[in-house]
Amino acid sequence: MRAMILAAGRGERMRPLTDHMPKPLIPVAGKPLIQWHLEKLARAGISEVVINHAWLGSMLEQALGSGQQFGLAIRYSPEPQALETAGGIATALPLLGHAPFLVLNGDVWCDWDPAQAKELARTLKSSSCLAWLLMVPNPLQHPEGDFFLDRDGLLHADVVHAADAVRHTFAGIGVYQPKLFEHTAAHYPAKLAPLLRSAMKNNQVCGALHTSEWIDVGTPERLAALEGKIAPTHYEN
Repeated sequence: MRAMILAAGRGERMRPLTDHMPKPLIPVAGKPLIQWHLEKLARAGISEVVINHAWLGSMLEQALGSGQQFGLAIRYSPEPQALETAGGIATALPLLGHAPFLVLNGDVWCDWDPAQAKELARTLKSSSCLAWLLMVPNPLQHPEGDFFLDRDGLLHADVVHAADAVRHTFAGIGVYQPKLFEHTAAHYPAKLAPLLRSAMKNNQVCGALHTSEWIDVGTPERLAALEGKIAPTHYEN
């Protein structure tokens, strides 16, 4: 199974930290944020990783290289300008292959185990779903959430009749079938949400709620909160 880490964003809200450094290289507890992702993927046995990049992307390639030091094989999908999530994935499809693949936002922190992605990929292949999304309780900065999750594990863009459906926030972690992006042009900007909403109308997006650790590292304040959370444990080890 292959994984993709989305790392092309400019990181405007993290300035001035991102003026001279791509956001995924910002250190957290002594190592770049993206390195935490890479090490977790390696432990999960997912050794083929694609990273897209735009702003200061050459710094990412210089820092991470081939991925050999992590026990990984990293390939890069450069973008002259950030192509949004769907555009970036569609552009990278030749590197991701024909099987379901895992995608992680490079600027989130989560204790979800990516080893689960392999079984999720097998389930997707044998089902009608085109995507599986990890959902989290709505954070303070996004109280309205993104999608409704029902008791059967299906996600809906709009209010559904199921009384138990609850709106949660997309964690930026998902497993996708390549077919979801078959009509998305490579090398052009395209957002992911419209593709997901279209698939949801046909009950083709499933998901699960993760209630443990998750942080969208989108601001210096959240970066500091993450550092305070993981640094003591990291340095003790």
